[in-house]
Amino acid sequence: MRIAIIGQQAFGKSVLEAFLARGDDIAGVFCAPEKPGSRPDPLRLAAEEHGLKLFQLPSLKGEAAETALRELDVELAVMAYVLQFAPQTFVNIPKHGTIQYHPSLLPKYRGPSSINWPLIKGDGQTGLTIFRPTDGLDEGPILLQVTVGIGPEDTLGTVYFDRLFPLGVQAMLDASDLVVSGRHQEIPQDESQASYEGWCKDAEAKINWNSHIDTIHNLIRGCDPAPGAWTTVDGEKIRLFEVRKHSARKFADVVGKPGEISWVGDKSLQVTVQGGNLEIFKVRTEAGTKMSGAEFAKSKGLLAGSKLGTDAPAAKPASPAKVEKDVADA
Repeated sequence: MRIAIIGQQAFGKSVLEAFLARGDDIAGVFCAPEKPGSRPDPLRLAAEEHGLKLFQLPSLKGEAAETALRELDVELAVMAYVLQFAPQTFVNIPKHGTIQYHPSLLPKYRGPSSINWPLIKGDGQTGLTIFRPTDGLDEGPILLQVTVGIGPEDTLGTVYFDRLFPLGVQAMLDASDLVVSGRHQEIPQDESQASYEGWCKDAEAKINWNSHIDTIHNLIRGCDPAPGAWTTVDGEKIRLFEVRKHSARKFADVVGKPGEISWVGDKSLQVTVQGGNLEIFKVRTEAGTKMSGAEFAKSKGLLAGSKLGTDAPAAKPASPAKVEKDVADA
């Protein structure tokens, strides 16, 4: 089939290469202009490598974008990770219209951070949807869906790169075949089940150490690797990754107060929270340096009793007597 690819980044590149690998005719590629100083867009590089017609338009709205797509005379347009708004006057130009990928089970989790939020909320599953783009954000009729599980130790990275990414590439191929052959069904989204969440950025990724262990555990997993759940030590913002949950079974298991380091090991550190301890294996400093939890604690002189989440310098490590008193006072 003759198609146009619209997208960007690694997912857009993989979708492009999947269509090329099976012999489809890629008439042209649309990707957003790169910002000054940013890394080269993998989709743009792949399009140039394959000698394809490339359009880097600042907007998909207006005559320039419509003329470019119309002159390609494609059967189908495929939107793979698109952040630019594509109006109906653009997406309806191909003979069989346009299909779009979204990494959630629509109508749930419409919006730009649809992979983060299911993990942050502790959901047991998520998925991907191929749908028809409309002027409403992620609101068009559904063509195909794939459900994937979320394990208790999954992160945004494992859910996306191990499942939603490769399954999404294949789903784009499958949905395009259904649409062009006329074997597809368009199922309206159930508005009674719909939800919209905005970006998960720094404001949403800040850790409240007084929250329950499940809440913090899910936040760290849902922000790993981006944007990175964060706290502060000596006024420095640090991001935490690779977390393991250790639930408290009895009062004697509680050491220290929420937000205090309870233990530093050879590879990790543990922080007391409501309901147990969270073991942190990886830390990224404000300067971008990555190290183990234990290495970070050593670099800052943190021991049991040191407090996280304060803008002031961390408290001096607690003596064993103080730790025992905190347990008694808890």
